Amino acid sequence: MAFFPTFLSVVYIVRNQGSRLESILRNAELQLTSLVSDYELIIVDNASDDDSIGVLKVLTAQAGLPNLQVYALTKEVNTDTASWVGLENALGDFVAVIDPLIEDIGFLPEMLDKALSGTDVVFANNKQKVRQSFAYRAACGIFNHLYKSFNGIHLANEAPQYRLLSKRVINFILQHPQPAVAYRHLPATGGFSRVNMEYSSKPLAENTKQLGESIDRGMRLLVSTTQAPMRLVTSLSLFGAASNLIYSLYIVAVGLFKSDVAPGWVSMSLQHSGMFFLISLVLLVLGEYILHMASLTNEGPTYHVAQEFTSARMTRREKLNIEEVAFPPNNSSGVSERISI
Repeated sequence: MAFFPTFLSVVYIVRNQGSRLESILRNAELQLTSLVSDYELIIVDNASDDDSIGVLKVLTAQAGLPNLQVYALTKEVNTDTASWVGLENALGDFVAVIDPLIEDIGFLPEMLDKALSGTDVVFANNKQKVRQSFAYRAACGIFNHLYKSFNGIHLANEAPQYRLLSKRVINFILQHPQPAVAYRHLPATGGFSRVNMEYSSKPLAENTKQLGESIDRGMRLLVSTTQAPMRLVTSLSLFGAASNLIYSLYIVAVGLFKSDVAPGWVSMSLQHSGMFFLISLVLLVLGEYILHMASLTNEGPTYHVAQEFTSARMTRREKLNIEEVAFPPNNSSGVSERISI
């Protein structure tokens, strides 16, 4: 296996995996120890209701695993928000986001090789997928088609969850008013150099992905990362106003040049077209106002960390050393100096 002289942060999102959490983390430690010179393993516990926290506290004790950083959330949040909890607290030169039940940490060497050659964003797509219901697959296909029409990228294929980001990409996302939302698409749409890779590994997850749990997340992505849906509403409002104005002119022309018009038709039609014209104008102005406010809004915190604890041993701190060096007599100060190494 290749060895890379860099500081790598790896973010794991876990929930209710207490029974196999230790084996997952020990495998990660084994992989990372021989892969990079320094690393930290950030575990975001997404409000587990089993004994995961107890297991993590044992693993971060003096006799446990080194370089663990744990963030336990008070309530369950979506995967993107949970990922961002780890990302914004990561210290590494590069940060990998991994779902240990779906993705394979063993593919990191290939991703790191691309990143250290000058690529800011490396995406990895597992060819073997978790079982999905038919409704889920159909809805995902429709969503990704719409999202690509609005934003120019296919999220599932071009911006999968398994990713390796450089620190400057994370700093760029931090400037966004809603980084937990922008994190999903911004690495692919922000103009950074990126590479999409594929590998094949059987996922550990056994549960079938269902449609219900993804609808809210998909709608949020669709309406919060692009103005296209609301712009469509304002365009339709403008079209409705223009159509009713033209129809009003048609009614007037009929009233002027036609002699066999039914009594009351002109006044009634003008009344209806005028009302719809005003309603369309109101919707147009309201839609533009919502677009403006949406561009200025800054939502409150999307998560709260209930507990935070780290490993008793952090290997990167053990490597820090201060050595006292005595300079030769020709040193003008005539005293020894301390040099940090």
